[in-house]
Amino acid sequence: MGDRVPTGRKWWTDAAGGLPATYWYLWTGLLINRVGGFAVLFLSLYLTAQRGASPALAGLIVGGYGIGGVAGTLLGGMLTDRWGRRPTLLASHFATAALLVALAVSTDLRFVAGLGLLLGLAQSMPGPAFVAAIIDVVPAERRSRAFNLQFWAFNLGLAGASLLAGLLAEWSYLGLFLIDAASTLLTGVLIAWKVPETLSRRPPSAAPTGAGMRTVLADRIFLVFVGLTLLQALLYAQTSTIVPLAMSDDGLSPSSYGLVTALGGALIVVGQLFVPRLIDRHRKDRVLATAVAVMAVGFATLTFADRLGGYLVAAAIWTVGSMLAAPPNAEINSELAPVELRGRYQAVFFLTFPAAAFLAPALGGVSLQAFGPAHWLIVAAVGVVAAILHLAAGPSRERRVNAVRLTAPAAAGDTHPHRRRPH
Repeated sequence: MGDRVPTGRKWWTDAAGGLPATYWYLWTGLLINRVGGFAVLFLSLYLTAQRGASPALAGLIVGGYGIGGVAGTLLGGMLTDRWGRRPTLLASHFATAALLVALAVSTDLRFVAGLGLLLGLAQSMPGPAFVAAIIDVVPAERRSRAFNLQFWAFNLGLAGASLLAGLLAEWSYLGLFLIDAASTLLTGVLIAWKVPETLSRRPPSAAPTGAGMRTVLADRIFLVFVGLTLLQALLYAQTSTIVPLAMSDDGLSPSSYGLVTALGGALIVVGQLFVPRLIDRHRKDRVLATAVAVMAVGFATLTFADRLGGYLVAAAIWTVGSMLAAPPNAEINSELAPVELRGRYQAVFFLTFPAAAFLAPALGGVSLQAFGPAHWLIVAAVGVVAAILHLAAGPSRERRVNAVRLTAPAAAGDTHPHRRRPH
């Protein structure tokens, strides 16, 4: 009995210790932003219920958000290197707040579509800057834990947002958008107040930008990993785009969808900090293959779901898969990127998420309308293919990472060399 407290303290130190204050301010800003992040969760329902759009048209408009996200990710990566991390974070958060207010009061679907595209651009810009700032300030041996905590905070905020958003959507879609704008503004204020510029030195010139991006796009091993991440993102994007439409078709209310989303967030909040220890001794390709296969099972379950209970069971299954996938995804991305091209690699990696935000609703809305519940068997098949390809691609990734680790010196700003955990 007497050693339980020290053991618990040791576990907490391993999970969250050794991280600097700037990281925690970034973490807090992400949490605040996500707690108020209602709009995208309910955008498809807002368009169909309040603006009279068909499911297919709503899917295309939400897909425009994804197109904007592609441009925003690339722009954010470029500005992160040229302006710095802090200015990019501030500009994107303040622009997002203004766009959310405009979207809340707009009625013309053409104007709404344009605002959705711009919102996707603004909300995707901070991604590379957040990651670059974390890498700047967190010692190398703590980064996988830092990213795990970032994923945890994202889902902690998402769980709170989902519980509140379902109720707010039934009360007022206008209030939902305005509260989202207020939380985004608050995050920007926190960054302006507490987060310094973490970029310690500028690139020597702007000339390497094109060459650097060409290097990224010629990296076959990295691009295969990005492609597999896109397949995983296509699965997960179903949860915020097509799942609410399917639930609406089954006669379930927005608050029911809020419960489904909140369950996933709650499972991550409870269990995510235990995941690194669970998977540390296993090869990352096998962990990712298992994770995507589990997600596929969850979505296949929706083929037979027509009540809230069925959706909750499916959500629990696909959430376990996403929990297992988060740490190895972030770790592989960090390992494959050369130090001098870290920002550009991050930008290309982050393209998978806005690309999925476009493809999932654009294709999924049509698929759901055409095939009904059989749509979920198609989604599950994508997950099975991704799992097989992860197993095939894993060995070449490991050889690449081992070669880089043996030959590359520690990065500027790193306080410790990379330490490899056993597999």
